[in-house]
Amino acid sequence: MSATRALIVGPAWVGDMVMAHSLFQLLKARHPDRALDLIAPPATLPLAARMPEIADAIVLAIPHGRFALRERLRLGRGLRERHYAQAYILPRSYKSALPAWASGAARRTAYLGEARYGLINDVRREPTGSKLKTVDRFLLLGLEPGEALPTPPPPRLVADRKAGQRGAERFGIHTDIPLLVLCPGAEYGPAKRWPTRHFARLARRYHERGWQVLLLGGPHDRDIAHAIRELSQDTCIDVAGRTTLLEAVDLMALAAAVVSNDSGLMHVAASLHKPLVAVFGSSDPNHTPPLDDRALTVTLGLPCSPCFARTCPLGHLRCLEDLAPERVEQALDQALRLADSPHRDHT
Repeated sequence: MSATRALIVGPAWVGDMVMAHSLFQLLKARHPDRALDLIAPPATLPLAARMPEIADAIVLAIPHGRFALRERLRLGRGLRERHYAQAYILPRSYKSALPAWASGAARRTAYLGEARYGLINDVRREPTGSKLKTVDRFLLLGLEPGEALPTPPPPRLVADRKAGQRGAERFGIHTDIPLLVLCPGAEYGPAKRWPTRHFARLARRYHERGWQVLLLGGPHDRDIAHAIRELSQDTCIDVAGRTTLLEAVDLMALAAAVVSNDSGLMHVAASLHKPLVAVFGSSDPNHTPPLDDRALTVTLGLPCSPCFARTCPLGHLRCLEDLAPERVEQALDQALRLADSPHRDHT
């Protein structure tokens, strides 16, 4: 049995895939001669191109929510000749373990999830009573049972600078003027989205200070970005829905600072070591924080939050409506000062 390759079944959410990079780094540090192959859906697989630890990226071309038993088994069987020594399955669904089982990987490591007895032969369990961060849950899969949890290596995507420059030319971004990137979307739902008028107010404030402001997001964020651009009196460059995921990564690498909701792009910004302010509403900054020492989180900490709801169950969304732009601006100025401090690590 060859021990030169391992298989990873990756997450379907961008933020989770970025956080999973901590696990990939741990695995590569412990087994430097072992190639890591990654299976993931088209929504997150492109990030493998910015993760040097990944040897081969294998697309799971099955629409979200479909069980597709035959397709998943066929995908796994097509990998048998690689003789995987171990597989790590990050999602907890039954179907996500099928390709790893069909690949013949000798050791299949995962949480039990949906009663995956047989599919998983190296079951991991969270410590009783623990409130682990998402990144810690991923990291535990790379440890031996009972081993103490180390400090996670922060995710570090490697941007393509030339691609970023091409993107700047395409969208009229001046690389000699500081760039503030705003990420106003959140796939999870409205209870994670800071109001458009607040983003617009922040955009106007930084435009008045001589900054460029870029609105970044996916196709579902177009209406939100359009509203912010209009409310900010066209002071923003709006590219929401006009880039691929990798183009978004490379454009964000040009930023001097980022403000984001709790979203996948928040984790991208943190992985690029950008001064970042992350706005939290219904979600918990202790559960999925941006994993970088240049990142600050802002939340009102109301008694009704975090509720983890997609839409406000009380109908007022005060956790975000009452979070004034001035408070985020103050936090962003603080993040910029911290980044400029000579006592900080700027690697």
